[in-house]
Amino acid sequence: MHRRSFIGAGAAAVAKAADSAARIPIALAGGSHSHAFAKASILRDSADWNLLGIWEDDPALKRKYEAANIKVLSRSEVFGGSAKVVAVEGPVKDHYGYSLEALEGGKHVHVEKPPADTMKGMERLVETARRKKLLLQTGYMWRYHPGFDKVMEAKRNGWLGEIYMIRGQINTLIEASRRPEWGMFHGGQMFELGAHLIDALVRLMGVPSKITPTLRKQGSYQDELRDNTIAVFEYPRALAVIQSATLQPGAGGHRTFEVLGTKGTAVMRPLEPPVLTFDLAEAAGPYRKGSQTVPLPVYTRYVGDLADMAAAVRGEKNLVVSLEEELRIHQVLLAASEMK
Repeated sequence: MHRRSFIGAGAAAVAKAADSAARIPIALAGGSHSHAFAKASILRDSADWNLLGIWEDDPALKRKYEAANIKVLSRSEVFGGSAKVVAVEGPVKDHYGYSLEALEGGKHVHVEKPPADTMKGMERLVETARRKKLLLQTGYMWRYHPGFDKVMEAKRNGWLGEIYMIRGQINTLIEASRRPEWGMFHGGQMFELGAHLIDALVRLMGVPSKITPTLRKQGSYQDELRDNTIAVFEYPRALAVIQSATLQPGAGGHRTFEVLGTKGTAVMRPLEPPVLTFDLAEAAGPYRKGSQTVPLPVYTRYVGDLADMAAAVRGEKNLVVSLEEELRIHQVLLAASEMK
């Protein structure tokens, strides 16, 4: 090798090593959650993260991740290895246990929603994170959604006036083989999928004074999944209704979040790819009077979550949602799911 080529190769190697050292080591505990593979792919390709690999016992899933150039690790390598952050991406029944193990082991945690199936469990996760001075972030997929951000900005600045009604719908249709997993918890569809809109509602309006859920088993399946659910949330001067079912073909295009105020209305439908319309009685903020489609940046699920976590790990900022707000969101979710 010529001297100039040797020096160039050496400099490239040093730069690559420095880049690798700057990236935050993360490992996945479980890979069966419906969000897991997409998150793993983002982590693998991210300049923020060094994806060490994933612990997953299912042979078919292990092959899937290996085929995507994601290393399969042992459990001890995830919880006891060099990862600074553990992303909990297995079944909902394991979220609490895996998260607690990671926190107790000194790891920051990103955990798929819901992070626990009891309030006591959630409180213990938060207490452990506080005691260990660690980060705990729940993976509600629309916390970093530009449409929801615009709605919350409008509410914060009073551009919609006094909010008196919020309506949200999030339906789906899953294979019969997946229904028993969702049916493990009393809240069923509300606990599993309605959670995403409850997260948005609580961040927008806070904790309601009263919650009235109706959780029905509607579909003709041999299982216990409450698959047609609705909850009414009462605030001192507002009402909210969130509906979630797993009975609707082509449901994605019908997912909706509406905020009605005395000075205007915000309607987002569908949620992905997001189309947001404001209809204002008078011009407010950057918006003119009347109906208008709000320009939104390109949105990809999970990118914002993982970027926010990376910045918080580096000490550049706090997470968008504090531990106190995580507790409030979980409290409302459990009440809407008739769970404690």
